[in-house]
Amino acid sequence: MKTQPADDYLRVEKAILFLEKNARRRPELKEIARSANLSEYHFHRLFKRWAGISPKRFLQALTLERAKEALKSSGSLLDVTFEAGMSSPGRLHDLFVNIEAVTPDEFRKQGAGLKIRFGFHPSPFGECLVAVTDRGISSLAFVPQGDRTKVIREFKKQWKHAEVLEDRSATKPVADRIFGAAKTGELLTLHLKGTNFQLKVWQALLNIPRGAVASYEDIARKIGRPGAVRAVANAVAHNPVAFLIPCHRVIRKTGAIGGYRWGSQRKKAMLTWETGETARPRS
Repeated sequence: MKTQPADDYLRVEKAILFLEKNARRRPELKEIARSANLSEYHFHRLFKRWAGISPKRFLQALTLERAKEALKSSGSLLDVTFEAGMSSPGRLHDLFVNIEAVTPDEFRKQGAGLKIRFGFHPSPFGECLVAVTDRGISSLAFVPQGDRTKVIREFKKQWKHAEVLEDRSATKPVADRIFGAAKTGELLTLHLKGTNFQLKVWQALLNIPRGAVASYEDIARKIGRPGAVRAVANAVAHNPVAFLIPCHRVIRKTGAIGGYRWGSQRKKAMLTWETGETARPRS
């Protein structure tokens, strides 16, 4: 029986967690596969199917040394993308996402008079909640350890006075497009509630191409607030739309991956999954 993307991700996450605990002794592939309850052969096939790259390259991408190299090489690339508003040659990046902010009046009213529909859907990174208004996607949040209640509670906190309805049929078409939009170039609009500073940071994150990373200092510098690194980190941590606003591409200047609102294992999985995506030949 063919496994679903969410099932694949759970096994990947388990393997990443095992690696984090045993990184110093550098376990062999066979042992890592066993931690995911798979044979070496099936583990290899799962990674190729899920990430698009070999397990060896995937595991290399998780190392601190690899992260430092990526951060260093991203410096000049980021200068180009922020100035030109486009990705490196030959690859579309996340400017297929358009951010539409709530009006000042809507912000003050915290969603009063707004109708938001949400539903839970599978993704390459586990189950996620997708929420939409008539003007765009208002939330994309991953479900930690099957705890839907927590995700719903945190989502409703963002829109205290909105009318929130569970309507999976309304959100499924959007969920189906989200992880393929970068390949097709389809424009996705986000309808977000945030302070002017948060919106500026979230917009800046869209300029980090797939396969690249940036530090909090890089983002602060690019928005013209080099002394506001802590405030930038706070805005990144409160990003309401995972993946589409790629806060997972922001790491510490030391090369350490750092924390992530939806789990550090998921952040590492996203970064390496995108490495596989950019490595694949374009059709």
